[in-house]
This record gives sequence, structure tokens and C-alpha cells, in this order.
Amino acid sequence: MVVAGVGARSGVAVDEVLGLVGAALGEAGLTAGDLSALATLDARAAEPGIAGAAVRLGVPVRAFTSEELAGTAVPHPSAAPLAATGTASVAEAAALRGAGPGAVLLVPKRKTTRVTCAIARSVPLRPNEDSPGARLLSDTHGYIAGEPHSPPTGTTPIPTPHPTAAMDIHTSADTSADAHDLRHHGDAEVRDEKLIDLAVNVRTNTPPAWLRERIADSLTGLAAYPDGRAARAAVAERHGLPARRVLLTAGAAEAFVLLARALPARRPVVVHPQFTEPEAALRDAGHEVERVLLREEDGFRLDPATVPEDADLVVIGNPTNPTSVLHPAAAIASLARPGRTLVVDEAFMDAVPGERESLASRTDVPGLVVLRSLTKTWGLAGLRIGYVLAEPETVAALERVQPLWPVSTPALVAAEACMSPMALLEAEEAAHRIGVERAHLLAGLAEFDEVRAVAAAEGPFVLVRIEGADAVRDRLRSLGFAARRGDTFPGLGRDWLRLAVRDRVTTNRFLQALDQALLMLG
Repeated sequence: MVVAGVGARSGVAVDEVLGLVGAALGEAGLTAGDLSALATLDARAAEPGIAGAAVRLGVPVRAFTSEELAGTAVPHPSAAPLAATGTASVAEAAALRGAGPGAVLLVPKRKTTRVTCAIARSVPLRPNEDSPGARLLSDTHGYIAGEPHSPPTGTTPIPTPHPTAAMDIHTSADTSADAHDLRHHGDAEVRDEKLIDLAVNVRTNTPPAWLRERIADSLTGLAAYPDGRAARAAVAERHGLPARRVLLTAGAAEAFVLLARALPARRPVVVHPQFTEPEAALRDAGHEVERVLLREEDGFRLDPATVPEDADLVVIGNPTNPTSVLHPAAAIASLARPGRTLVVDEAFMDAVPGERESLASRTDVPGLVVLRSLTKTWGLAGLRIGYVLAEPETVAALERVQPLWPVSTPALVAAEACMSPMALLEAEEAAHRIGVERAHLLAGLAEFDEVRAVAAAEGPFVLVRIEGADAVRDRLRSLGFAARRGDTFPGLGRDWLRLAVRDRVTTNRFLQALDQALLMLG
């Protein structure tokens, strides 16, 4: 339920009320169709401007006495309405009161010459949860529905939530598969629920229309068996490699399975925290996997010296999921050894401007295997398409354990289309936009004493540490947002969350929800 609280002077015009209500709804990313009611002081309920606006909007007016409104705490009290009505902010108190127990203030009071307006939304209580009363989204952290905001001069600020105590660094060396749910992935966070998705790292508004059209056109050829030659050649040309160094796969996940089955590793090592599917695939194939855990105090950056010298298979992500750290190409290349296979998961490299630190086109690194995915940037998780770049002998070994026709015709068409100069330019522009939006998200997170982000993020997601993050995640779900839990990644624990980078409006709304979730746990 969304309620607009309205305070107005006598004689206010309907259009002035409608204009301010519409602007406030827009700040919250809502429209008039989302509105459930107007709420105001009972003495103003019959005011023609308010009553007329309600009629135009097709919603009822909820009226409250000054005593009822005075009993509702507001984040931005003012002396003038307090003296006139006994309520420190009619708009904010009426919005919160009208939306009911557990209401969240989405937009604080906004005003014109003769009217004030605030927007609140009800939040369903979880089973057996006591009502905490009105939940206030204060602007203590500077984010209220889209833009930085400062409290009016002379108002009483909401107390800043207490900072958490210093947190211990997670240094678990447990290498048992049972210690972490390696098969848990971000899509599980959003299944069967209508939540704003910050758990899955697929770029929003994808696939783009031109790519959808190319895929749709391919459906006329489904009677024929898939022919991957054109797509393979396009991938090879994109990276400046011969086609014999390219293997197309049903997503990067299939490539990990092929590697685990085809390569006779004696001492495989996976550098964590990272995507868990490589280790899961290796274990399923009967390998005993050793973990190298990168440390928070080092910024989760790779120290090549920590990798055992006799490891004959090493797997690392770049930029790494979930830390978003981009390791120097030279540091990763230094891990190459005679007799060692060096697997670099570059599923998110096309989200890095210029793809700096990529090893995809290198042919001078012995034993190098680079994995790429088209899932993230192009929104093709449901189509399953990725590829492997490796020495021809390795490609042949992987191909021998791959089933016949592993990549469908629509996926092959998508792969070829995504290698075109136009597509590469679009991906580069998207990478730059992601960088801007990521900086905005990190700046917002830095306003919270309770939140510590991995600041060196270079991917389309950020990793944050919050004491009690599992409870924060549950609260965020109740506020409409899905975040990726971090405790399924070896090297992390229950105090970690991964957040996908989204557009500025979505990020601002998330920061409001995070503010509220932290206050609710304070």
C-alpha cells in the first residue's frame, strides 16, 4: 500500500496538490496508479484542493486527528505545523499513519507555497513478528528518493545508527565441500518472488532488441542440426586467434565440467573467494580440491606466492566473483608453469572498460585456459552460451568429452552477433556506464558506518561486509530487494553480501531500504 500524506493551507488548488503528489511519487519511482490513498489532518480532509485531488486520482482520503498524528514520529519535524496543528509534520505523519504499522517513508516532505506531501509504503510483517511501529527512512545517510538531501535548518536530526563493533577477519581454512553450499547461485534469491533483483549479475534491460530479433530469426532454422563454424570463427576473429583455439560451450558452467572431466589433475587448486562452480565440478569428477583463500585485509588481491608450486591445475576469476577485484594480468600470468593448466574465468571481463588485464588474446602463456560468458552483458542466461580459449590440444581434449551439438542454433547465432563491431561498441559503452553507476553505489554505501565495501571493485557488482548481514538480507527482502548471500563462497561468512550494480534510481531506492533495514536491526 502506497499513501501520500498531504498538508495544505486553506484554498489550495487541486492542480497544486496533484502536481506535488505526482512529483513525490516520481521521486519514489512510482506513478499515480500505485497510489492507494491520500492521508491528511481531519480538519483538512474536506479541503476542496485535497478532496478534489483524491477524486482525480481515484483514491480515498484518510483523515486523522492531530492527536493521532502527533503520536507518529517523523524524521523532519518543523516548528510551524507543530504550532498550528500540534503535529511536527502533517505530511510525513499522515503518510506513515495512513500506510499502517511497519510503514516505510519513501519520500520525506516536499512542499510548494501552499501544500506539503510525503510518500509512505506499508511493509508486510513477517510471521510472528511484532509490529515495530512506523519505520522511518531517515536521510541520515543522505539518500532520499534520488538525490542527496540535507535536513532543513533548525530540525531535529534522526540519530545515526550505532556503528558496529570491529569485525574479525574470516580466515576459515576449512576445505570440505560441506562447509559451503557450492551449488547455491544468485538466481535462487529471486525465484518465485517479485523482488528488485540485486542478486543476479545480468545487465538489466537485456537482451537488447536487435539481439532478440537475431535470435528470433534463427528459429526458422531449427530443423537443421546446429553448425557452430560461423560463430567459432567470429569468436576467434574477435580475439585475434585461430579458430582451433576456440571451443563454444553451453555457458561457462559447462566449460568447468569439461575441464574437470578432461584434464588429469593431481593437485587442483581453486583461488577463493570466487565462483563456486569450478570447485563443485572438480569434486563431482572425483578430484580432491585445495583452496587458496585471499584475505580481506589484503583487499582480496592475489599473491601468486600463496599458490602451491606443485599445483597442476589453478583456477582463478578475473574480475573475481564475488569480490569484484580485478587482478593484474601480469600477476595471473606469473602463475603459469610447465605442466600446469591455468584457468582464468573472465566471465565479467567485458564489463571492464577496455577489458584491461584480460589474457584472452594471449598465446605466450603456457597452459592458459580463458573462459568467457555472454550471459552477463547480453542477458542470455536462459540461452546458455559461452566459450573457451586455449591451446589447440586443450581444446581438442575438452571437445572429446563434450556431447554432440552442445550449443543450440539460437545460441550460436547470438554468439556470432555479439562478436560484431556494433555489439562490441555497445558492450564497451555499457562497461563505462556500469563504472559510473558502481561509483554511485559505493559512494552511497560509504555513508553507512555499519557497511564496509571492497572498494577496489571493477565488476558489475560489489561485495560488502555488514555485521548480521544474514538478518539484513532478510529485512531487505521484506522491503522488496534481493541481495546475494555471501556465506556460500569459501573464504567468506554470514556477514557478507554481494550487490549487483543497477541504475541510479534503483540504487537510490536500495540505499533507502538498506538504511531502513539497518535501523530495524539497531
